[in-house]
Amino acid sequence: MAHEVAHHHGEHEVSVWPLPVGIGILLTPISITAYFAWHNPMLALVLGGIAAVLVIIGMAGWANEFFTVGHEEGFGNLGIYLFIISEIIIFGTVFAAFWTARAIHADTWVSQWIPEAMNLKMPIILTLILWASSFTIWKGESAMHHGERGKAVAMLLLTMFFGLLFAVLHIMEWRHLWHEGFTISSNMYGTGFYTLTGIHTSHVIVGLVLQAYVAVFTLAGKITPERMTIFRTTSAYWHFVDVMWLLVASTAYVVGGLKI
Repeated sequence: MAHEVAHHHGEHEVSVWPLPVGIGILLTPISITAYFAWHNPMLALVLGGIAAVLVIIGMAGWANEFFTVGHEEGFGNLGIYLFIISEIIIFGTVFAAFWTARAIHADTWVSQWIPEAMNLKMPIILTLILWASSFTIWKGESAMHHGERGKAVAMLLLTMFFGLLFAVLHIMEWRHLWHEGFTISSNMYGTGFYTLTGIHTSHVIVGLVLQAYVAVFTLAGKITPERMTIFRTTSAYWHFVDVMWLLVASTAYVVGGLKI
């Protein structure tokens, strides 16, 4: 038995799958740098594509290895909560910079920096979409807890639909504001607006990837009521993204966009 346990842990110690994931993550900022700093779109596209393929293959292989020979150590919930705390700190620094700039440049901000196209209609629609997605992923988690695999996957797919709809509508809004002359370099409001909403949307995209991951392994029967930590942590992360949107929207659109 001792030999089997040692061998079991040894398999995880020598796993090859973190390597392609790490290389893919490394190539991602390099591809962004290639586009924005080196002004080489083709290189950025190639590096970004390689990064995406490496991360997808690595994560799939890593997950399959875990569900095939691994076991839960019991630290999943603690891990996601610590991760969420670190994310709150990241968002907090951006909030602090935005609020400071808004207070210091209040007169110029109101008289010159707020675009005419800015309004509260879109953030209200986006908020309702994310609220709906929080409900559906909660229902999916509950269904999985009771062994209703089909319902759990259906709720996950519906959550992904809402998340994708949020991202598409948000990007369309960015395009509209950008064409109206409100860009990331227009002024401090533009910089803060696109930084805040951009960071949040990147978290939405990460959430969508996690949900797709959970949906695939739930369909494959790898995630069960007795082994659903990844489902719970993905749900917790998505609720964090939804709550954080309330702070992002109130800051970017209300604090930043109202002429008071």
